[in-house]
Amino acid sequence: MDQFLNNLETTRFNFPAPDTGNLGSHCVFVEDYSDNISEMTINTRSFGIRVADTEEGRNRASMLINKMYAWRGYAGTHRLEDNPNQITLSAFDKGDVIGTVTLGVDSPVGILADEVFKDHIDEFRARGAKVCEISKLAFDPTVRSKFALGSLFHILYIYAHHIYQCTDAFIEINPRHRRYYEHMLGFRTQSGVRINPRVDAPAHLLWLSLDFMGAEIERLGGVHDDAGTERSLYPYFFSKREEAGIADRLLSIG
Repeated sequence: MDQFLNNLETTRFNFPAPDTGNLGSHCVFVEDYSDNISEMTINTRSFGIRVADTEEGRNRASMLINKMYAWRGYAGTHRLEDNPNQITLSAFDKGDVIGTVTLGVDSPVGILADEVFKDHIDEFRARGAKVCEISKLAFDPTVRSKFALGSLFHILYIYAHHIYQCTDAFIEINPRHRRYYEHMLGFRTQSGVRINPRVDAPAHLLWLSLDFMGAEIERLGGVHDDAGTERSLYPYFFSKREEAGIADRLLSIG
């Protein structure tokens, strides 16, 4: 992973034209490390997504994580480190970080969730799964944008599935947030409640098949205007055509 990130540092992102017929009134652009902006959708509200792979980027994401974790009553001070097996994405609006999430890819040292739930995760490894985890998710509650959240998760999926060929994703979730992830993204609960020592709080282990995630993106991505009674987050993801263009570009610079 570290060689991929090193190659990415000096490369401009160029993305395909958006499926403007389905996207409605939002704007999202994705930035590389050099602050070269490639606009993907043009309308009245803007936000951006960038890889937080600089000291400043990690510090700004860490500040939001600690602010939101403290607000929820979680213990500890949480700092993002330069880790070759993790990639952090940040969403920002007018220069302010409004959301962040980290993808951890399995390696000989495992993933963070092994500390509490290794027995469950090892069952997937034994079946040949390449596992990853979603961690350090924080989003400013004053920014009520399903587009920003959906875009953040979709870019994370592109890295997990297209770049690192992961098959199964895990996330440790406080019981009071479990149903949100089940309903909005299709996660399934894999464990009873255990104490997560990193935040000194109870947690379930949730699992999501990336094949299922891809199928939901195929079915619903980019169709929020015509989502009907659909209540999940997937209509606020990009379309499959946009996803393919982003993935092709990322793979070409890897």
